[in-house]
Amino acid sequence: MKKQIISLALSAVMLFAGLSISAFAEEPLTEAEPAAAETVEEENSLFRKSDETAETTETAETTDTTDEETAAQSEEPKEDKQIRYVALGDSICSGVGLTNVPYAHNLMGVDVSFNFKGYPENCYVGQVAKTLGLDRDHAINLGLPGLMSADLVELVQTGKMSEMNKLSGCQYNYPEIIEYIKQADVISIQMGSNDAFVPTVVAFGNATNWKSEDLASIVLSGNLRSKDPETKAAFDASMKKLKLTKSEVDAVWNLATSGMSKICNDAYPVSSANIRTVVETVRALNPDAQILLIGATNPVPLLPSWSNYFSKLNRFQKQLAEVYGIDYIAIPYAQTELDGHPTVAGHKYIAKKIVRAIQNG
Repeated sequence: MKKQIISLALSAVMLFAGLSISAFAEEPLTEAEPAAAETVEEENSLFRKSDETAETTETAETTDTTDEETAAQSEEPKEDKQIRYVALGDSICSGVGLTNVPYAHNLMGVDVSFNFKGYPENCYVGQVAKTLGLDRDHAINLGLPGLMSADLVELVQTGKMSEMNKLSGCQYNYPEIIEYIKQADVISIQMGSNDAFVPTVVAFGNATNWKSEDLASIVLSGNLRSKDPETKAAFDASMKKLKLTKSEVDAVWNLATSGMSKICNDAYPVSSANIRTVVETVRALNPDAQILLIGATNPVPLLPSWSNYFSKLNRFQKQLAEVYGIDYIAIPYAQTELDGHPTVAGHKYIAKKIVRAIQNG
């Protein structure tokens, strides 16, 4: 069952991909303003000017010492200028769909701890790090694929999920998340999409009698974006297997027209309540950090139920940010791929909005 759930995690996107519209206007990612060059004037320069004829060994030694001290002083702050940025989120944050997202399978499903610092440079965490000059110890990507808002509540409170999420098939246990939060200067929170998406995927699997395993495997691995012949052949073969009977087509149609409305209506109160709890918990763990609440994108804007869900969720998050005095980052023009995750340009757009909020904070 778990394998079936995971195998379907993006098949629904393929079904509704023809409805997807990208409304993305790319803006170039502006590099952070370079720090002003530090100029160090020697404290005794005026005295040396008034006594230029008295060049003694003692003066030379004093000058050398002063130069060394001031040089050391000018170097020390450079290390302190690196803020510590920690990003919480799901597969959007982790960079799924981009190349080289490191993960491994374990008894609880998937281990993505390698991605905390080994994330793709093109994901928005990597783009933020590049723009702000942060190394991998100062820009931590805690994005966890398949994560739902209730899961994130547990992780920020205890560092682990008490049990496997039966819908997503995920269970994460990372106590270090709490320490990362405590040590951060800036914390971004991206969450809520999977609260509607995962139940929809499971419902789609039930409607099709789980015929999309091969297709979903290609999509989930990120290989859907690959142009190599092997991937194309595998994709074509998986599509041939996805032939639905009349009853299955009817079930899918019912899901698209009415079933998803119920799913989204049920998801909203759960998601909004959990996001509030996450914000409260993160603030309690780190009262001094700048918190950025990242809005949601809608990869399938022509489905009314999804559009309504994401519109309500974004309005709620904006109001929540105002109440708690944190920054809300709207990302309405983040371009997504058929796998439902941002493209490289989409990540670049999100990163630009984050960098702007940090620099203005």
